[in-house]
Amino acid sequence: MTIIDNAVYVDGVRTADPDGLDETYFALRQREGMAWIGLYRPDAKEIRSVAEEFDLSPLAVEDALAGHQRAKLEHYGECVFLVLRPARYLDDVEKVDFGEIHVFVGADYVITVRHAESPDLARVRQRMESTPEFLALGPEAVLYGILDQVVDEYEPVAAGLENDVDEIEDDLFGADPDVSRRIYELSRQVITFQRATSPLVGILQALAAGTPEHQPGPELQDHFRDVLDHVIRLNERVASFRALLQNALAVNAALVAQRQNDEMRRLTESSFAQSEQVKRISSWAAILFAPTLVGTIYGMNFTSMPELNWVFGYPFALGLMVAMGLGLYWTFKRNKWI
Repeated sequence: MTIIDNAVYVDGVRTADPDGLDETYFALRQREGMAWIGLYRPDAKEIRSVAEEFDLSPLAVEDALAGHQRAKLEHYGECVFLVLRPARYLDDVEKVDFGEIHVFVGADYVITVRHAESPDLARVRQRMESTPEFLALGPEAVLYGILDQVVDEYEPVAAGLENDVDEIEDDLFGADPDVSRRIYELSRQVITFQRATSPLVGILQALAAGTPEHQPGPELQDHFRDVLDHVIRLNERVASFRALLQNALAVNAALVAQRQNDEMRRLTESSFAQSEQVKRISSWAAILFAPTLVGTIYGMNFTSMPELNWVFGYPFALGLMVAMGLGLYWTFKRNKWI
């Protein structure tokens, strides 16, 4: 159902549970209390109905219909329009699922338009209804409750991201080829998470300070500052995740380069060793080729070879073979080929 919960409160006490929006408008005018309307992925007709009843800004309504907005706080006359980016950590896939919620806050109404499963606004409503004296402070008290719930649900997300960062640090020196991809994907999630949480600092500061026309009471200011402290610590934590991932990416790049250098050195050493072996084989082949050449020439036995009838021809041929072999051996030895 589009309307998740719909009630009218007077002095912090739930006094009416209308079946539809028209009944809510009637009960609100009759009892002069505060309407809290919770919508889940409403259609354009339902949003325009509340927009006409409470005179909501067309620009804010357009943002609520279009979705995909950044976290922001805008004032349209007496109406405050707030966009929040809730998140939840999915353990099975180790990813962060981001949602979106739009909140319209006026003098006597709170309208929430939720586009995701989180945050659990039913829990916010139950908690607020259990403290009617605080809920009696009006729509800004409900706004505090929603912000507090969103920020509380950020904590498990931060814990899940921290665990993923620790796992990457453990796998960094394990030569895992997928670690670079995982660092990049986790960095994107951290950046998106940071974009959801960073604007809350300015939003909460603005809500605590109020406007020249209207300022929240001291109790609400204290509650907004309490949520602000949580957000500041959360932002510092997320910033440390981003710095760690940047360092991990740099270290991983250095490790990959080192492994490539080591592989190139091993290939170079192997190539050098093979070159030395080729030198030795070539040197001995040349040494053995010299006497083979002499023996081949004098083994042709042509009649016109005068050395065949020479008394010293055979000793000369043997000496020439030995001399050429020794000369080549000395030359290769001098050049360190053998």
